[in-house]
Amino acid sequence: MQKIRKGDKVVVLTGKDKGQSGEVLQVLPKEDRAVVRGINVVKRHQRQTQSQEAGIVSKEASIHLSNLSIIDKDGKPTRVGFKVVDGKKVRFAKRSGDVIDG
Repeated sequence: MQKIRKGDKVVVLTGKDKGQSGEVLQVLPKEDRAVVRGINVVKRHQRQTQSQEAGIVSKEASIHLSNLSIIDKDGKPTRVGFKVVDGKKVRFAKRSGDVIDG
């Protein structure tokens, strides 16, 4: 079970986008990376195809999971733990102790 999942609100802990937050669009578990909306935006030169024009396109590149942290209910970053509630393994925020929906 992953600590960070698609749809989670996360904050960047280190790097050029430190302090910024966004929603996880995609998680790449084999590479331990995630794509976050509006974070780590890079420019790519696009060749013209039948469906797309040529030009410079901005898109989000993946960022390592160790540089991300889930945002707790008070808006601050928190670590994630696991516990069993009603026979199901759930994620919880270590800062507040609340169960993370998902």
